[in-house]
Amino acid sequence: MTATYTFDVFSSLDGFGSHHGDWGGYWGKQGPELLAHRLAQYEEDQRMVFGATTFRTNAEMLNAVPEDDLDPWVKRLRNLPATVVSTTLEEPLAWPDATILRGDAVDVVARLKEESDVPLRSHGSLSLNRALLAAGLVDRVQVTLYPVITGRTGEGPIFAGAEDFDLELLETRTLDGDIQELVYRPTRH
Repeated sequence: MTATYTFDVFSSLDGFGSHHGDWGGYWGKQGPELLAHRLAQYEEDQRMVFGATTFRTNAEMLNAVPEDDLDPWVKRLRNLPATVVSTTLEEPLAWPDATILRGDAVDVVARLKEESDVPLRSHGSLSLNRALLAAGLVDRVQVTLYPVITGRTGEGPIFAGAEDFDLELLETRTLDGDIQELVYRPTRH
């Protein structure tokens, strides 16, 4: 049986994964329900999968903050075993339990899905996950939708350039009154 792969991404209503404005982290909308829910999801045994760009960004950002100042779920994410798909990074990595796997991302993740005894999760890594979606390797797309429109300051259009997919809604929940988490099973259209 193959491991389940979840593409986990934060999004503004207009489909951006980040911003260059003055919103702050989580677009300034996080509350106790969101943070507790994220921690519960990340407390489960799983392996993180990152592309090189997202890994570099996360390592730089998280290594600049004392571990005690990180949100508990982010601290847990950072301490989960991680695979970084990269042809440019070199070990050792400034991350507690990360290894580099070289090669085509589709081949690397297909092999991970066959070999892993725990679920796989990727938070961010947009271009990596668009390629994995196209290859049929993503089992679940988990979008945490923040109640903002970032038309001027939005960066990282999440699904720009992606193939067409039909989505089957598997789960939905509202957190802190107005943040939506939507979990879908993608099927190529």
